[in-house]
Amino acid sequence: MKTLLGEGARSQDEARSKAGEQQLSGETLAIRGGRPLSGRVEVKGAKNLATKAMVAALLGETTSVLRDVPDISDVEVVRSLLEVHGVRVEDGDEAGSLIFDPSGAVSAHFEEIDAHAGASRIPILFCGPLLHLLGEALIPDLGGCRIGDRPINFHMDALRAFGAIVDKTYEGIRITAPNGLTGAKIELPYPSVGATEQVLLTAVKAKGITELRGAAIEPEIMDLIAVLQKMGAIISYEPNRVILIEGVDKLRGYDHRCIFDRNEAASWACAALATDGDIFVGGAKQQEMLTFLNVYRKAGGEFDIHEDGIRFRRGGALKPVVVETDVHPGFMTDWQQPLIVALTQAEGRSIVHETVYENRLGFTEALVQMGADIVVHPEGIASPDRRVPRRALEQAAVINGPTPLHGADVVVPDLRGGYSYLIAALAAEGESIVRNVGIIRRGYEKLFTKLDALGADFDVIG
Repeated sequence: MKTLLGEGARSQDEARSKAGEQQLSGETLAIRGGRPLSGRVEVKGAKNLATKAMVAALLGETTSVLRDVPDISDVEVVRSLLEVHGVRVEDGDEAGSLIFDPSGAVSAHFEEIDAHAGASRIPILFCGPLLHLLGEALIPDLGGCRIGDRPINFHMDALRAFGAIVDKTYEGIRITAPNGLTGAKIELPYPSVGATEQVLLTAVKAKGITELRGAAIEPEIMDLIAVLQKMGAIISYEPNRVILIEGVDKLRGYDHRCIFDRNEAASWACAALATDGDIFVGGAKQQEMLTFLNVYRKAGGEFDIHEDGIRFRRGGALKPVVVETDVHPGFMTDWQQPLIVALTQAEGRSIVHETVYENRLGFTEALVQMGADIVVHPEGIASPDRRVPRRALEQAAVINGPTPLHGADVVVPDLRGGYSYLIAALAAEGESIVRNVGIIRRGYEKLFTKLDALGADFDVIG
Protein backbone atom coordinates (compact mmCIF):
# COMPACT_ATOMS: atom_id res chain seq x y z
CA MET A 1 0.00 0.00 0.00
CA LYS A 2 1.41 3.35 -1.00
CA THR A 3 1.70 5.89 1.79
CA LEU A 4 1.85 9.56 0.89
CA LEU A 5 2.61 12.14 3.54
CA GLY A 6 0.20 14.77 2.24
CA GLU A 7 -0.37 18.16 3.86
CA GLY A 8 0.73 16.94 7.29
CA ALA A 9 4.12 16.01 5.92
CA ARG A 10 4.44 19.31 4.12
CA SER A 11 3.84 21.21 7.33
CA GLN A 12 6.37 18.91 9.07
CA ASP A 13 8.84 19.70 6.28
CA GLU A 14 8.46 23.43 6.76
CA ALA A 15 8.59 23.27 10.54
CA ARG A 16 11.55 20.91 10.74
CA SER A 17 13.59 22.81 8.18
CA LYS A 18 13.58 25.72 10.63
CA ALA A 19 15.29 23.60 13.26
CA GLY A 20 19.02 22.94 13.59
CA GLU A 21 20.76 19.83 12.33
CA GLN A 22 21.15 18.43 15.83
CA GLN A 23 17.36 18.06 16.11
CA LEU A 24 16.93 16.78 12.58
CA SER A 25 19.61 14.13 12.51
CA GLY A 26 17.52 11.50 14.25
CA GLU A 27 14.82 11.31 11.56
CA THR A 28 14.20 7.89 10.06
CA LEU A 29 12.38 6.98 6.85
CA ALA A 30 10.80 3.68 5.82
CA ILE A 31 11.03 3.60 2.02
CA ARG A 32 9.30 1.09 -0.24
CA GLY A 33 11.20 1.17 -3.52
CA GLY A 34 11.11 -0.40 -6.93
CA ARG A 35 9.07 2.25 -8.71
CA PRO A 36 10.09 5.16 -10.97
CA LEU A 37 10.19 8.72 -9.68
CA SER A 38 8.27 11.00 -12.02
CA GLY A 39 7.14 14.59 -11.85
CA ARG A 40 8.54 18.07 -11.32
CA VAL A 41 10.67 19.55 -8.54
CA GLU A 42 12.03 23.06 -8.18
CA VAL A 43 15.57 23.97 -7.11
CA LYS A 44 16.31 27.30 -5.46
CA GLY A 45 19.54 29.07 -4.75
CA ALA A 46 22.75 27.14 -4.21
CA LYS A 47 23.61 26.28 -0.62
CA ASN A 48 27.26 26.93 -1.47
CA LEU A 49 26.48 30.50 -2.54
CA ALA A 50 23.64 31.51 -0.24
CA THR A 51 25.49 30.82 2.99
CA LYS A 52 28.59 32.73 1.80
CA ALA A 53 26.57 35.69 0.50
CA MET A 54 24.90 35.87 3.90
CA VAL A 55 28.33 36.24 5.51
CA ALA A 56 29.25 38.91 2.94
CA ALA A 57 26.39 41.07 4.27
CA LEU A 58 28.62 41.77 7.29
CA LEU A 59 30.91 43.79 5.01
CA GLY A 60 28.26 46.29 3.94
CA GLU A 61 27.42 49.56 5.66
CA THR A 62 23.81 49.38 4.48
CA THR A 63 21.12 46.72 4.29
CA SER A 64 21.51 43.72 1.96
CA VAL A 65 18.80 41.59 0.31
CA LEU A 66 19.40 38.00 -0.81
CA ARG A 67 16.78 36.26 -2.96
CA ASP A 68 15.99 32.61 -3.78
CA VAL A 69 17.54 31.52 -0.51
CA PRO A 70 16.92 27.77 0.06
CA ASP A 71 14.97 26.80 3.18
CA ILE A 72 17.59 24.40 4.56
CA SER A 73 19.24 23.89 7.94
CA ASP A 74 22.63 25.27 6.80
CA VAL A 75 20.95 28.60 6.04
CA GLU A 76 19.33 28.57 9.49
CA VAL A 77 22.76 27.98 11.05
CA VAL A 78 24.28 31.00 9.27
CA ARG A 79 21.25 33.12 10.11
CA SER A 80 21.66 32.22 13.79
CA LEU A 81 25.37 33.01 13.68
CA LEU A 82 24.71 36.40 12.12
CA GLU A 83 22.10 37.17 14.77
CA VAL A 84 24.51 36.12 17.53
CA HIS A 85 26.89 38.73 16.10
CA GLY A 86 24.21 41.42 16.27
CA VAL A 87 23.08 41.37 12.64
CA ARG A 88 19.34 41.87 12.24
CA VAL A 89 17.94 39.25 9.82
CA GLU A 90 14.36 39.40 8.58
CA ASP A 91 12.29 37.54 6.01
CA GLY A 92 11.61 39.66 2.93
CA ASP A 93 8.26 40.19 1.22
CA GLU A 94 9.29 37.87 -1.62
CA ALA A 95 9.24 34.18 -0.72
CA GLY A 96 12.77 32.92 -0.16
CA SER A 97 14.27 36.36 0.43
CA LEU A 98 16.23 37.55 3.47
CA ILE A 99 17.13 41.08 4.58
CA PHE A 100 20.34 41.74 6.54
CA ASP A 101 21.07 44.85 8.64
CA PRO A 102 24.66 44.69 9.97
CA SER A 103 24.61 48.08 11.71
CA GLY A 104 24.46 46.51 15.18
CA ALA A 105 27.24 43.95 14.69
CA VAL A 106 29.10 42.95 17.86
CA SER A 107 31.57 40.31 19.03
CA ALA A 108 30.28 36.94 20.21
CA HIS A 109 31.71 34.41 22.65
CA PHE A 110 33.11 30.99 21.71
CA GLU A 111 30.23 29.32 23.51
CA GLU A 112 27.58 31.28 21.60
CA ILE A 113 29.21 30.59 18.24
CA ASP A 114 29.67 26.92 19.04
CA ALA A 115 26.07 26.54 20.22
CA HIS A 116 24.67 27.91 16.97
CA ALA A 117 27.25 26.49 14.54
CA GLY A 118 26.55 22.86 15.40
CA ALA A 119 28.27 20.70 12.77
CA SER A 120 28.72 23.58 10.31
CA ARG A 121 32.14 24.80 9.19
CA ILE A 122 30.80 28.22 8.18
CA PRO A 123 32.22 30.16 11.21
CA ILE A 124 35.67 30.19 9.62
CA LEU A 125 34.36 32.39 6.79
CA PHE A 126 33.25 35.04 9.29
CA CYS A 127 36.92 35.82 10.00
CA GLY A 128 37.67 38.41 7.32
CA PRO A 129 34.45 40.42 7.68
CA LEU A 130 34.66 40.36 11.50
CA LEU A 131 38.31 41.43 11.48
CA HIS A 132 37.41 44.44 9.32
CA LEU A 133 34.35 45.23 11.39
CA LEU A 134 35.45 44.46 14.96
CA GLY A 135 39.16 43.65 14.84
CA GLU A 136 38.59 40.17 16.22
CA ALA A 137 37.16 36.81 15.14
CA LEU A 138 36.62 33.62 17.15
CA ILE A 139 36.39 30.10 15.73
CA PRO A 140 35.28 27.11 17.80
CA ASP A 141 36.09 23.53 16.78
CA LEU A 142 34.82 23.02 13.25
CA GLY A 143 32.35 20.37 12.17
CA GLY A 144 30.88 19.52 8.78
CA CYS A 145 30.43 16.27 6.91
CA ARG A 146 33.03 13.64 7.81
CA ILE A 147 34.15 12.97 4.26
CA GLY A 148 37.86 13.45 4.62
CA ASP A 149 40.56 15.78 5.82
CA ARG A 150 39.51 19.38 5.30
CA PRO A 151 42.33 21.25 7.05
CA ILE A 152 41.91 24.90 7.92
CA ASN A 153 45.59 25.67 7.39
CA PHE A 154 44.80 27.19 3.96
CA HIS A 155 42.49 29.64 5.72
CA MET A 156 44.88 30.44 8.56
CA ASP A 157 47.86 30.90 6.23
CA ALA A 158 45.82 33.29 4.08
CA LEU A 159 44.72 35.34 7.10
CA ARG A 160 48.31 35.54 8.34
CA ALA A 161 49.38 36.78 4.91
CA PHE A 162 46.94 39.68 5.35
CA GLY A 163 48.56 40.53 8.67
CA ALA A 164 46.22 38.75 11.08
CA ILE A 165 47.50 37.15 14.28
CA VAL A 166 46.22 33.64 14.92
CA ASP A 167 46.21 32.34 18.50
CA LYS A 168 45.02 28.87 19.50
CA THR A 169 43.19 28.53 22.82
CA TYR A 170 41.51 25.66 24.61
CA GLU A 171 38.18 26.96 23.27
CA GLY A 172 39.22 27.28 19.63
CA ILE A 173 41.07 29.91 17.61
CA ARG A 174 41.21 33.66 18.30
CA ILE A 175 42.21 35.88 15.37
CA THR A 176 43.07 39.56 15.70
CA ALA A 177 44.31 42.34 13.43
CA PRO A 178 45.79 45.07 15.66
CA ASN A 179 47.34 46.84 12.67
CA GLY A 180 44.52 46.20 10.22
CA LEU A 181 44.70 43.97 7.15
CA THR A 182 46.87 44.57 4.09
CA GLY A 183 46.66 43.08 0.60
CA ALA A 184 48.95 40.16 -0.08
CA LYS A 185 50.21 37.75 -2.71
CA ILE A 186 48.69 34.37 -1.95
CA GLU A 187 49.09 31.11 -3.82
CA LEU A 188 46.92 28.17 -2.84
CA PRO A 189 48.53 24.72 -3.18
CA TYR A 190 45.12 23.41 -4.28
CA PRO A 191 42.09 25.30 -5.69
CA SER A 192 40.18 25.12 -2.41
CA VAL A 193 36.69 26.61 -2.62
CA GLY A 194 36.63 27.55 1.07
CA ALA A 195 40.07 29.16 1.02
CA THR A 196 39.19 31.13 -2.13
CA GLU A 197 36.05 32.41 -0.42
CA GLN A 198 38.13 33.33 2.63
CA VAL A 199 40.53 35.39 0.54
CA LEU A 200 37.72 37.15 -1.31
CA LEU A 201 35.80 38.05 1.85
CA THR A 202 38.99 39.34 3.46
CA ALA A 203 40.76 41.08 0.56
CA VAL A 204 37.89 43.33 -0.53
CA LYS A 205 38.51 45.73 2.40
CA ALA A 206 42.23 45.08 2.94
CA LYS A 207 44.59 47.94 2.11
CA GLY A 208 46.20 47.59 -1.29
CA ILE A 209 46.02 44.83 -3.89
CA THR A 210 45.66 41.12 -3.29
CA GLU A 211 46.78 38.64 -5.91
CA LEU A 212 45.33 35.16 -5.45
CA ARG A 213 46.84 32.34 -7.51
CA GLY A 214 45.49 28.80 -7.70
CA ALA A 215 41.98 30.04 -7.02
CA ALA A 216 38.83 27.95 -7.25
CA ILE A 217 36.59 29.17 -10.09
CA GLU A 218 33.32 27.32 -9.37
CA PRO A 219 30.11 29.06 -10.53
CA GLU A 220 29.27 29.75 -6.88
CA ILE A 221 32.63 31.52 -6.49
CA MET A 222 31.85 33.68 -9.53
CA ASP A 223 28.44 34.46 -8.08
CA LEU A 224 30.06 35.51 -4.79
CA ILE A 225 32.35 37.79 -6.78
CA ALA A 226 29.24 39.27 -8.41
CA VAL A 227 27.77 39.90 -4.94
CA LEU A 228 30.94 41.63 -3.76
CA GLN A 229 31.15 43.72 -6.92
CA LYS A 230 27.59 44.92 -6.33
CA MET A 231 28.76 46.02 -2.89
CA GLY A 232 31.51 48.18 -4.42
CA ALA A 233 34.43 45.74 -4.52
CA ILE A 234 36.97 45.79 -7.36
CA ILE A 235 37.71 42.21 -8.42
CA SER A 236 39.06 40.90 -11.71
CA TYR A 237 39.49 37.32 -12.87
CA GLU A 238 42.69 36.74 -14.79
CA PRO A 239 43.75 33.66 -16.82
CA ASN A 240 45.14 30.55 -15.10
CA ARG A 241 43.12 30.77 -11.89
CA VAL A 242 44.40 34.21 -10.87
CA ILE A 243 42.08 36.68 -9.11
CA LEU A 244 43.07 40.28 -8.38
CA ILE A 245 41.29 42.24 -5.65
CA GLU A 246 41.83 45.96 -5.08
CA GLY A 247 40.88 46.79 -1.51
CA VAL A 248 38.35 49.56 -0.87
CA ASP A 249 37.55 51.53 2.29
CA LYS A 250 33.79 51.06 2.26
CA LEU A 251 31.23 48.62 0.91
CA ARG A 252 27.49 49.01 0.70
CA GLY A 253 24.73 46.43 0.90
CA TYR A 254 23.64 44.31 -2.07
CA ASP A 255 20.47 43.03 -3.72
CA HIS A 256 21.17 39.67 -5.31
CA ARG A 257 19.39 36.57 -6.55
CA CYS A 258 21.30 33.34 -5.85
CA ILE A 259 22.60 31.12 -8.60
CA PHE A 260 20.64 27.83 -8.76
CA ASP A 261 21.82 24.77 -6.83
CA ARG A 262 23.52 22.59 -9.43
CA ASN A 263 24.29 19.94 -6.82
CA GLU A 264 20.63 19.41 -6.00
CA ALA A 265 19.74 19.48 -9.70
CA ALA A 266 22.29 16.73 -10.42
CA SER A 267 20.98 14.70 -7.50
CA TRP A 268 17.43 14.63 -8.87
CA ALA A 269 18.81 13.84 -12.33
CA CYS A 270 20.57 10.78 -10.90
CA ALA A 271 17.39 9.78 -9.10
CA ALA A 272 15.63 9.69 -12.47
CA LEU A 273 18.46 7.57 -13.89
CA ALA A 274 18.55 5.10 -10.99
CA THR A 275 14.79 4.57 -10.72
CA ASP A 276 14.07 4.66 -14.47
CA GLY A 277 12.01 7.75 -13.82
CA ASP A 278 11.29 11.06 -15.55
CA ILE A 279 12.02 14.20 -13.52
CA PHE A 280 11.76 17.83 -14.60
CA VAL A 281 14.09 19.97 -12.48
CA GLY A 282 12.73 23.50 -12.54
CA GLY A 283 15.37 26.22 -12.23
CA ALA A 284 18.24 24.05 -13.50
CA LYS A 285 20.40 25.62 -16.21
CA GLN A 286 22.61 24.03 -18.84
CA GLN A 287 25.74 26.15 -18.70
CA GLU A 288 26.66 25.40 -15.08
CA MET A 289 26.00 21.67 -15.62
CA LEU A 290 27.83 21.06 -18.92
CA THR A 291 30.31 18.57 -17.46
CA PHE A 292 27.60 16.67 -15.60
CA LEU A 293 25.35 16.54 -18.67
CA ASN A 294 28.12 15.02 -20.79
CA VAL A 295 28.66 12.19 -18.32
CA TYR A 296 24.90 11.76 -17.89
CA ARG A 297 24.51 11.26 -21.64
CA LYS A 298 27.44 8.82 -21.80
CA ALA A 299 25.83 6.77 -19.03
CA GLY A 300 22.64 6.38 -21.05
CA GLY A 301 20.64 9.28 -19.69
CA GLU A 302 18.66 11.73 -21.78
CA PHE A 303 17.83 15.33 -21.04
CA ASP A 304 15.85 18.15 -22.62
CA ILE A 305 16.88 21.75 -22.02
CA HIS A 306 14.00 24.15 -21.43
CA GLU A 307 13.95 27.81 -20.57
CA ASP A 308 12.63 27.08 -17.07
CA GLY A 309 14.58 23.90 -16.31
CA ILE A 310 15.88 20.54 -17.53
CA ARG A 311 14.01 17.25 -17.96
CA PHE A 312 16.00 14.11 -17.02
CA ARG A 313 15.24 10.45 -17.85
CA ARG A 314 16.79 7.22 -19.10
CA GLY A 315 17.40 6.70 -22.80
CA GLY A 316 17.47 2.91 -22.63
CA ALA A 317 19.94 0.53 -20.99
CA LEU A 318 22.48 2.29 -18.80
CA LYS A 319 26.10 2.20 -19.93
CA PRO A 320 29.30 2.00 -17.87
CA VAL A 321 31.44 5.13 -17.65
CA VAL A 322 34.79 6.21 -16.23
CA VAL A 323 34.62 9.38 -14.14
CA GLU A 324 37.35 11.46 -12.50
CA THR A 325 36.23 14.04 -9.96
CA ASP A 326 38.00 17.38 -10.00
CA VAL A 327 37.58 21.05 -9.19
CA HIS A 328 35.52 23.12 -11.62
CA PRO A 329 35.26 22.83 -14.57
CA GLY A 330 35.78 19.15 -13.86
CA PHE A 331 33.22 16.64 -12.61
CA MET A 332 32.23 17.69 -9.09
CA THR A 333 32.88 15.38 -6.18
CA ASP A 334 29.31 16.12 -5.01
CA TRP A 335 27.99 14.56 -8.21
CA GLN A 336 29.75 11.20 -8.01
CA GLN A 337 27.84 9.80 -5.03
CA PRO A 338 24.32 9.87 -6.51
CA LEU A 339 25.75 8.85 -9.90
CA ILE A 340 27.33 5.72 -8.40
CA VAL A 341 23.87 4.52 -7.35
CA ALA A 342 22.69 4.74 -10.96
CA LEU A 343 25.88 3.04 -12.21
CA THR A 344 25.02 -0.07 -10.17
CA GLN A 345 22.36 -0.60 -12.86
CA ALA A 346 24.68 -0.03 -15.84
CA GLU A 347 25.62 -2.98 -18.04
CA GLY A 348 29.34 -3.39 -17.45
CA ARG A 349 32.17 -2.02 -15.32
CA SER A 350 32.29 1.65 -14.30
CA ILE A 351 35.14 3.33 -12.48
CA VAL A 352 34.89 6.49 -10.38
CA HIS A 353 38.20 8.13 -9.42
CA GLU A 354 37.64 10.37 -6.38
CA THR A 355 40.48 12.92 -6.30
CA VAL A 356 39.04 15.62 -4.03
CA TYR A 357 38.21 13.92 -0.69
CA GLU A 358 39.88 10.77 0.56
CA ASN A 359 36.92 9.32 2.45
CA ARG A 360 34.03 10.09 0.14
CA LEU A 361 33.62 6.53 -1.11
CA GLY A 362 32.90 5.11 2.34
CA PHE A 363 29.18 5.42 1.63
CA THR A 364 29.42 2.54 -0.89
CA GLU A 365 29.51 0.01 1.96
CA ALA A 366 25.77 0.46 2.42
CA LEU A 367 25.19 0.03 -1.32
CA VAL A 368 27.05 -3.29 -1.17
CA GLN A 369 24.78 -4.24 1.71
CA MET A 370 21.85 -3.55 -0.65
CA GLY A 371 23.25 -5.85 -3.33
CA ALA A 372 25.63 -3.66 -5.33
CA ASP A 373 28.95 -4.99 -6.63
CA ILE A 374 31.37 -2.20 -5.69
CA VAL A 375 35.03 -2.49 -4.75
CA VAL A 376 36.84 0.54 -3.33
CA HIS A 377 40.56 0.90 -3.98
CA PRO A 378 41.87 2.98 -1.05
CA GLU A 379 44.93 4.23 -2.95
CA GLY A 380 43.23 4.81 -6.28
CA ILE A 381 43.89 3.16 -9.63
CA ALA A 382 46.63 4.22 -12.02
CA SER A 383 45.65 4.45 -15.66
CA PRO A 384 47.33 5.84 -18.79
CA ASP A 385 43.99 7.35 -19.80
CA ARG A 386 43.69 9.54 -16.70
CA ARG A 387 43.20 13.26 -17.38
CA VAL A 388 43.13 14.49 -13.78
CA PRO A 389 46.56 14.37 -12.07
CA ARG A 390 46.77 11.70 -9.38
CA ARG A 391 46.69 12.87 -5.78
CA ALA A 392 48.11 11.11 -2.75
CA LEU A 393 44.73 10.98 -1.01
CA GLU A 394 42.61 9.74 -3.90
CA GLN A 395 40.46 6.60 -3.97
CA ALA A 396 38.63 4.74 -6.73
CA ALA A 397 35.43 2.73 -6.87
CA VAL A 398 34.89 -0.06 -9.39
CA ILE A 399 31.18 -0.72 -9.98
CA ASN A 400 30.06 -3.88 -11.80
CA GLY A 401 26.48 -4.03 -13.00
CA PRO A 402 23.72 -4.40 -13.36
CA THR A 403 22.97 -5.76 -9.90
CA PRO A 404 19.45 -5.80 -8.41
CA LEU A 405 19.23 -3.71 -5.24
CA HIS A 406 17.18 -4.85 -2.26
CA GLY A 407 15.99 -3.11 0.86
CA ALA A 408 18.30 -2.70 3.87
CA ASP A 409 18.70 -0.81 7.13
CA VAL A 410 21.25 1.99 6.57
CA VAL A 411 22.51 5.07 8.42
CA VAL A 412 23.18 8.32 6.56
CA PRO A 413 26.91 9.24 6.83
CA ASP A 414 26.97 12.70 5.23
CA LEU A 415 24.94 15.06 3.04
CA ARG A 416 25.52 13.72 -0.50
CA GLY A 417 26.09 10.14 0.62
CA GLY A 418 22.83 10.32 2.52
CA TYR A 419 20.88 11.48 -0.49
CA SER A 420 22.45 8.62 -2.43
CA TYR A 421 21.05 6.21 0.16
CA LEU A 422 17.61 7.63 -0.52
CA ILE A 423 18.04 7.05 -4.26
CA ALA A 424 19.24 3.50 -3.65
CA ALA A 425 16.30 2.77 -1.35
CA LEU A 426 13.86 4.18 -3.93
CA ALA A 427 15.42 2.04 -6.68
CA ALA A 428 15.61 -1.14 -4.56
CA GLU A 429 12.98 -3.82 -4.26
CA GLY A 430 11.38 -4.12 -0.84
CA GLU A 431 11.51 -1.83 2.16
CA SER A 432 14.54 0.07 3.39
CA ILE A 433 15.03 1.88 6.67
CA VAL A 434 17.14 5.01 6.24
CA ARG A 435 18.28 6.59 9.50
CA ASN A 436 19.85 9.97 10.33
CA VAL A 437 17.98 11.63 7.48
CA GLY A 438 18.25 15.08 9.06
CA ILE A 439 21.77 15.51 7.69
CA ILE A 440 20.34 15.46 4.15
CA ARG A 441 18.26 18.54 4.91
CA ARG A 442 21.45 20.55 5.27
CA GLY A 443 21.34 20.90 1.48
CA TYR A 444 17.92 19.73 0.21
CA GLU A 445 14.94 22.02 0.65
CA LYS A 446 11.53 20.50 1.44
CA LEU A 447 12.89 17.02 0.90
CA PHE A 448 9.76 15.12 1.98
CA THR A 449 7.47 17.32 -0.09
CA LYS A 450 9.55 16.78 -3.22
CA LEU A 451 9.72 13.02 -2.73
CA ASP A 452 5.96 13.04 -2.25
CA ALA A 453 5.47 15.01 -5.49
CA LEU A 454 7.56 12.46 -7.42
CA GLY A 455 5.48 9.53 -6.22
CA ALA A 456 7.87 8.09 -3.65
CA ASP A 457 6.35 5.58 -1.22
CA PHE A 458 7.66 6.28 2.27
CA ASP A 459 6.81 7.00 5.89
CA VAL A 460 8.53 9.08 8.54
CA ILE A 461 8.88 6.67 11.44
CA GLY A 462 11.08 8.55 13.84
